[in-house]
Amino acid sequence: MSASVTFDPDRLDWNKGDGLLPAVVQHWRSGAVLMLGYMSREALQRTLATGRVTFWSRSRASLWTKGESSGHYLHLHGLHTDCDADTLLVLAEPEGPTCHLGSPSCFGTASTPPLAFLAELDALVAQRERDRPAGSYTTKLFDGGLQRMAQKVGEEGVETCLAAVAEDDAAFLGEAADLVFHLLVLLRARGHGLGSVVKTLASRHS
Repeated sequence: MSASVTFDPDRLDWNKGDGLLPAVVQHWRSGAVLMLGYMSREALQRTLATGRVTFWSRSRASLWTKGESSGHYLHLHGLHTDCDADTLLVLAEPEGPTCHLGSPSCFGTASTPPLAFLAELDALVAQRERDRPAGSYTTKLFDGGLQRMAQKVGEEGVETCLAAVAEDDAAFLGEAADLVFHLLVLLRARGHGLGSVVKTLASRHS
């Protein structure tokens, strides 16, 4: 996947920060804010050239590619600027934890949107389809074929409806969770993910 850049790098305002721009790094899929760094012109150029997010380290006064020592790289998926062209928004795929303390984000769980787990689950389902790990329930579903997966979604849909009218909230939510999971598997089997459904819903909203 090539990175999306929605601005002209030559029009960035490098003067306000003495040649540095703050760069907010966001998980491209879940929307979680991962970290804040600073980019120089050289750091931006290297980021675009290599696809690995690179910053200017103010403490070392040198370029610093995130993950160069830990292996926890940030792979570039998108790069955008704010309305004043003096701040960057970096959309990235983290390879391992972003924070040096070992957590996914330098801001902890407070930076993760409430629905971000759905994106993580969707990505996990896609990985299961590719890797087909032995003993995985998701692998068993994919190996069962499209018809069986569709049947399973139908069964879970009926169970969710029944729980809605005859069970307590815990049972109802449990069945609804089963339905969402099996729907993600069926979508993936048809070559789609949760993002495809979101785009369809968004197109109807207008």
